[in-house]
Amino acid sequence: MSIPPYRICVKTVMDSSDPGTTFDESNICNHYWDFQNTVQPNWHPDKQGRQELERRVDEIKKSAKGRDFDCLVGLSGGVDSSYMLHTMVKEFGLRPLVFHVDGGWNSELAVHNIHVLVDKLGLDLYTEVINWEEMRDFQLAMFKSGVPHIDIPQDHAFIAVLYNFAEKYKISTILNGGNIATECVMMPGKYYYWGTDMVHIRDILARYGTIPMQTYPFSSVFRHKLYLRYIKGVKVLKPLNYIPYTKQLAFEMLSKEYGWKPYPQKHFESRFTRFYESYWLPARFGFDVRRNQLSSLILTGQITRDQALIELQKPPYDPVAITQEFEYIATKLGISTDELRHYQEIPKKFYWDYRSQHKLLTMIEKVVSALRLARRGGAF
Repeated sequence: MSIPPYRICVKTVMDSSDPGTTFDESNICNHYWDFQNTVQPNWHPDKQGRQELERRVDEIKKSAKGRDFDCLVGLSGGVDSSYMLHTMVKEFGLRPLVFHVDGGWNSELAVHNIHVLVDKLGLDLYTEVINWEEMRDFQLAMFKSGVPHIDIPQDHAFIAVLYNFAEKYKISTILNGGNIATECVMMPGKYYYWGTDMVHIRDILARYGTIPMQTYPFSSVFRHKLYLRYIKGVKVLKPLNYIPYTKQLAFEMLSKEYGWKPYPQKHFESRFTRFYESYWLPARFGFDVRRNQLSSLILTGQITRDQALIELQKPPYDPVAITQEFEYIATKLGISTDELRHYQEIPKKFYWDYRSQHKLLTMIEKVVSALRLARRGGAF
């Protein structure tokens, strides 16, 4: 079988390394046209969007009148959730309970950024710590499975705990930092599989897990997308989609106002995610997540394509520091660096090599997207 020729989009920096990228006769990729035809017409970071956000905020305040908090904010310490928190408190007068899930991989920078915001804004911070032995075993099971989406244990815990807390304490609104401005180019499902497909998760744990998961907070996509949303009334609001949001300006404001410190790359508030996205995905699977991230910034007018190409000339990880990073990850997981490198060399597998709800979830996603009720990634 002949290998298809390498292609790169002339409008973004998406290329043929992304299995979900296709090109027209002018070498313009499907992500560009998806943004132009689907995302942009439904995105209003303008007067219209602000009026809608103000209306939503008024509803939140009225529904929570007389309570200590009117909403729940998940704070990772990253720029998106940090800027969202600042804006919703300072500009819109919300009284959120700040919620952080500690999955065992917080960087020192993330801890710093969380506390400088919470302290200066005078907010209450609730931190849920995930049982480390269960998190460790779950992550090792993902490594042993050979799949690319080894970050699911962290992501799943963050989502599940947040929804569980909202349901338990009858908090009807969760504010989410997801946004079109920096996330409009979706990640390929081949590498970023659904983190709440419980059929898939349980199959991998049944094969490679070694301990009972007695306290880990599992939650299926149907529970938090259908049951909690439509039966319990727990809603998710993404405020950054209703107002102008520029990543660089957010960096500058947060740094000046709070002493907040930027990360080298999006999602690097977690030491594990930093290892996974900067090294594991490009080294083992040949996929560089920066292409999606930079293409999102190109499409939303925050950088030029030439600037993105210059950024991509740099390696995705520091070749000098990677040995130390391997040692840190291996030690934290309680294994040798040789064992960790062994997982890098085992046969590659993907979601289709295990039981899953892929067909059902794909069908539901298509229906929901067609109705423009929601969309994966930061949009809608």
